[in-house]
Amino acid sequence: MFGDYEAQRHWQEITINLPIKQWYFNGSDNNLQYWGLDYPPLTAYHSLLCAYVAKFINPDWIALHTSRGYESQAHKLFMRATVLIADLLIYIPAVVLYCCCLKEISTKKKIANALCILLYPGLILIDYGHFQYNSVSLGFALWGVLGVSYDWDLLGSLAFCLAINYKQMELYHSLPFFCFLLGKCFKKGLKGKGFVLLIKLACTVVASFILCWLPFFTEREQTLQVLRRLFPVDRGLFEDKVANIWCTFSVFLKIRDILPHHIQLMISFCFTFLSLLPACIKLTLHPSPRGFRFTLVSCALSFFLFSFQVHEKSILLVSLPVCLVLREIPFMSTWFLLVSTFSMLPLLLKDELLMPSVVTVIAFFIACATSFSIFEKTSEEELQLKSFSISVRKYFPCFTFLPRIIQHLYVGLLLPWPLPRSTGSGSAGPAAMAHGPSRSAACGIFLDRGMNPCPLHQQADSQPLCHQGSPEGHSFDSETSNLFIFIFIIT
Repeated sequence: MFGDYEAQRHWQEITINLPIKQWYFNGSDNNLQYWGLDYPPLTAYHSLLCAYVAKFINPDWIALHTSRGYESQAHKLFMRATVLIADLLIYIPAVVLYCCCLKEISTKKKIANALCILLYPGLILIDYGHFQYNSVSLGFALWGVLGVSYDWDLLGSLAFCLAINYKQMELYHSLPFFCFLLGKCFKKGLKGKGFVLLIKLACTVVASFILCWLPFFTEREQTLQVLRRLFPVDRGLFEDKVANIWCTFSVFLKIRDILPHHIQLMISFCFTFLSLLPACIKLTLHPSPRGFRFTLVSCALSFFLFSFQVHEKSILLVSLPVCLVLREIPFMSTWFLLVSTFSMLPLLLKDELLMPSVVTVIAFFIACATSFSIFEKTSEEELQLKSFSISVRKYFPCFTFLPRIIQHLYVGLLLPWPLPRSTGSGSAGPAAMAHGPSRSAACGIFLDRGMNPCPLHQQADSQPLCHQGSPEGHSFDSETSNLFIFIFIIT
């Protein structure tokens, strides 16, 4: 039905032409089957504000009934302009301030970090090409991260409440916020300053929700109807081609056809809760800004992979916290952000956004590659993945031949390391092996297993495989490469 472009336009039509009490109810003037409003009140207020501007420019854009399916270049320009204004007011200032507050890095690095976050292709393509306002809720969430990370806890709580009241999917980030603030209260002592902080936070949350929902609290049925629209559990376990566990598993076993609806809901809840529980417990017991950022990544990913009714666009809720740790783990963060954009490809193709996708992805990768040394600090120890890789090799002992094939392509195509000229025989010398694995070994073709070396790299075995330009000379060993290939295949 004309896509989310029409959904956003239709909400502007409904909010400006109908009284508030009819916004979420089915009726002759508001057919909920035709892009009915299903986001919290703050989204509706934003649609109303945009509708007033649209009515001033061209009333035909939001005329009741007759404007359905309206599409023109002028209106598309208007819709994109509203996204840009929202970015300039909420999202971009939050990103810039977050990067300015980073410690122990130069001004040049701060600017580069902000540029990379703002060039993230997934958010640009969805908001400006698919016509949504994810940057508003993500911007409020980022203001919340800033607030609670620098002890402006009340302002941070208020900002995050605004994020939830704009889009209910911000619940992906809710548990890390709750656990981090609760951990702060425990740290201050629940019999002293901690208890006072807890009361202040509770009052801030309640007051912000009352303020946003006040027009819908006049009648009990109004409140319940809004909640029914926000959590449409009847839609099913997932939608379209979403890159989560349930959609992937359905290729082999049609869960939606086999299990009853309420059982699917229960299983989804249990998996989601169990997967995020360890990180939340640790954050509560040991609250820290760095732990908070990584718990945001972990919990958002748990929701995306296991929760009920997941959309392709929900990956943006994982991507924002990943952007926040881009400076700390640039290699994995860049890889994830590129893959997250690729995971929305079916949706982007539907919106005819293939060329913009290619252009924005290339621009983002170039920005990250020039701003960060994304191929440095990739050993298992530095990524804190050694225990995971050991477990993989323990439980998947046969997982060898496929990584070798992909390693050859990975090293040959992705890593910008030119092949050095041969200075000796085709086999690696003792000195080279002492410093690091050979290129043949990095391709997964191991001399110690009685196999011939890779023909392309046979002459290069006299040189250790290390990162160029790295003062430490971090070696990209075969075990680390195995791990990355395993994560790549799972993704």
